[in-house]
Amino acid sequence: MGTHLSAEHSGETPRLPDVVELPAPTAWPLALSCGVTLLFAGLLTNVSLSLLGLVLVVAGCAGWFKEVLPHEQEVAVPAVPEELRIVTERKVIERVPVAPELVRAWLPIETYPISAGVKGGWAGSVAMAVLACSYGLLKARSIWYPINLLAATVYGQSFKLDPSQLYSFHFDSFAIAVVLHGVGSTLVGLLYGAMLPMFPRRPIILGGLIAPVLWSGLLYSILDLLNPLLASHIDWFWFMASQVAFGVVAGLVVVRQERIPTSENLPFAVRAGIDAPGIMAEKRGKDERK
Repeated sequence: MGTHLSAEHSGETPRLPDVVELPAPTAWPLALSCGVTLLFAGLLTNVSLSLLGLVLVVAGCAGWFKEVLPHEQEVAVPAVPEELRIVTERKVIERVPVAPELVRAWLPIETYPISAGVKGGWAGSVAMAVLACSYGLLKARSIWYPINLLAATVYGQSFKLDPSQLYSFHFDSFAIAVVLHGVGSTLVGLLYGAMLPMFPRRPIILGGLIAPVLWSGLLYSILDLLNPLLASHIDWFWFMASQVAFGVVAGLVVVRQERIPTSENLPFAVRAGIDAPGIMAEKRGKDERK
């Protein structure tokens, strides 16, 4: 130990020892465990097994204690140094040219503005409404059928409608369905605008396939609680088709918008003005007085 410490203080590489002392191998712990097993097994079978186990327990304890008391028995094992070499099959290390002009870049470097998510959500809502109304015309012979079912999510009066009244126009149900559809589509569009920059490759697959499948699976598990009327009349094939149409249209609209740098990747002066506008305004006032 003293040699190692002196080598570290002197800056020299410490020399590895030639041998390493390890605890000597012994079979007494195995004998002790077998004795304990036989001792308790004899309680269920025969007392002779318990007597044999007791003998092994006493012998195992005595032999094991003798191995470690008053001094531990050790064996010297030669230390064979192993040279560690880290190799790789790659001839050249590839570096991703994400932002060579920035010392440190936060991913994603660019994102879509809020307006892009709003536009995508509104465009997707139109595509979804077209498919929903098409389903009403083809299956129920009325475009008001899916609208009344959607309004039942938050409007209790829709539950009181007779089956025949679901196919007719009701202004209150129509207004609530429009507001509900618009708000939900806008929020999902904003979510698309925030998520799509994180998937630079094939973002339409995320927006048009993966997200609708996950969203439909979530609604399938909780729709009975949210809207029992819609759960009893829903056609999942048309519902999935409308979700996919929303995702594809919203994704296409969002990815066509111009991206803006995220706040973490803006120049320091601009970022400081965003993070501390009061300090920047005070600094500008001092500059003007000068």
